[in-house]
Amino acid sequence: MPVHDEAATKVRLDKWLWAARFFKTRSMATEAIDAGHVHLNGDRAKPARTVKIGDRLRVLTAHGEFELAVQGLSDRRGPAEVARTLYAETPDSEARRAQQALDRELVPTFEHPLSKGRPTKKWRRQLHDFSRKQQG
Repeated sequence: MPVHDEAATKVRLDKWLWAARFFKTRSMATEAIDAGHVHLNGDRAKPARTVKIGDRLRVLTAHGEFELAVQGLSDRRGPAEVARTLYAETPDSEARRAQQALDRELVPTFEHPLSKGRPTKKWRRQLHDFSRKQQG
């Protein structure tokens, strides 16, 4: 089990989440912890709580809910390949996130692809013609 910093045997939770690339900044990690989106070994955690190898985490982020086992410690943010070695996601968590992604894809969308921003001249003419037909 890799320890990526020789001096690191225990690392602050907010630093570890940042180094493992779950959050873009340490302050975002701290806000998520304070909001109750991170649980360490089944308990609600505080940002300064230390993380040790073997700890279990449940992290709720914008891109899903993760259940993890800590496999490595680092208080430095490195490449994504190194960050992935810091934890192991449980198979149940991976399956649940894959199912949620599939569910999101299958939900029908009702937005017109051109409805972003201002209407084009052609679209505006079509809307005007449609509304004229509706009125009379």
